[in-house]
Amino acid sequence: MRRRRMLSMVGKVAFVTGAGSVGAGWGNGKATAVLLARQGASVFGVDVNDEALTATEQAFHDERLAQWRGLRCDVTDSVSVQHAVDECMARYGRIDILVNNVGGSAPGDPTTMTEDTWRAQIDLNLTSVFLSCKHVLPIMTRQFEAHGRGGAVVNVSSIGCMTFQVDGRVSSAYAASKAGVLAFSRSTAIAYVKKGVRVNTVIPGVMHTPLVEHRLTSQLGMGNAEELIARRHASVPIGKMGDAWDVAHAILFLASDEAGYITATELVVDGGITAARPTF
Repeated sequence: MRRRRMLSMVGKVAFVTGAGSVGAGWGNGKATAVLLARQGASVFGVDVNDEALTATEQAFHDERLAQWRGLRCDVTDSVSVQHAVDECMARYGRIDILVNNVGGSAPGDPTTMTEDTWRAQIDLNLTSVFLSCKHVLPIMTRQFEAHGRGGAVVNVSSIGCMTFQVDGRVSSAYAASKAGVLAFSRSTAIAYVKKGVRVNTVIPGVMHTPLVEHRLTSQLGMGNAEELIARRHASVPIGKMGDAWDVAHAILFLASDEAGYITATELVVDGGITAARPTF
């Protein structure tokens, strides 16, 4: 009997949100899109930033991965998400994998954060997950009813909702919204467990992605990126930050057939930081 390639995505279509990357290098969405394609998937990637999408498209071109379509999409807007899903279906005819990778943090506690910032954070980090699931899950359900092959959803949360945040930052809305992703994923997984859809969550820890240099250095008022990077490396028990590929490989596994008996669970990718830090 011919053995099937491990973690194969051949014949599958992946819809990836936040598929671009801020700045140079590899963000979680860009790495995930490329890794899924390397394994054989056709990838439909969306991002609100055209330049970020172009960078991912260039990565596909550099690796001669032809199975890519990028589209600008505001994942906090239902009409925009529905349009992107329709475009994906028009191009590929199915959606087997949904990766919800969009997110971002804004500093502030309930008294210092404006109401507008609170709502924007909830929309970006949580409502976006709801909207993509709202428009993709019916497709996966129909696929299961017709062919016995539904789909897999992988949502991306953060250890920011599980323990105190790096450098003593307080980002109440970010923590609340990313905790909401965990609860939403578990609830949705059970709602669709008989409908051929698995739903799981990847929880990244302190990661070194382009966001560190692009956004966090200025947010934290650090003098330079090197200082912040050194502090973040030192905060992780394994001795260094992870990167976008660590997140991408976790997503690949949970989306794969090898994880076919796994649903309503979380995969923490944090170098041991949540186990080593007190939660009180």
